[in-house]
Amino acid sequence: MRRLLSAMAFAVLLSVPVASFAAANVSCSMTFNMKGWSAIYKTYSGTGTVKCSNGQTARVKLSAKGGGLTVGKSEIENGRGEFSGVKGIEEVFGSYAQAEAHAGAVKSSRASVMTKGEVSLALSGTGRGWDLGIAFGKLTISR
Repeated sequence: MRRLLSAMAFAVLLSVPVASFAAANVSCSMTFNMKGWSAIYKTYSGTGTVKCSNGQTARVKLSAKGGGLTVGKSEIENGRGEFSGVKGIEEVFGSYAQAEAHAGAVKSSRASVMTKGEVSLALSGTGRGWDLGIAFGKLTISR
């Protein structure tokens, strides 16, 4: 009986790291569109779709707010985002700390990396409009 219980306990211990490793291998990406303005205060909003390698998908709302020495009006079309450190789609929701230096006129490209605890988000996109400055704030992703 002891050997049987020991063997079962050993099997359970072996299965825990495997399950954790499999859960950590989820990759999620996002496509999005955003537009907004800044004049000391910065506010942008938009929508997108998050898709994960485990089949989970969600339509999302995006809201970026912050401030700094910034001025402009622009929009990002067909933006892409890559999440790292996620175990499932629920971990992409919430607010990410953001800091950026930006300058652009007419057509411009933008890239930024932000974090929310152990989850990171790398964004890139092409936009139009104009902007100039340094800003701090947060990007919130919600349903």
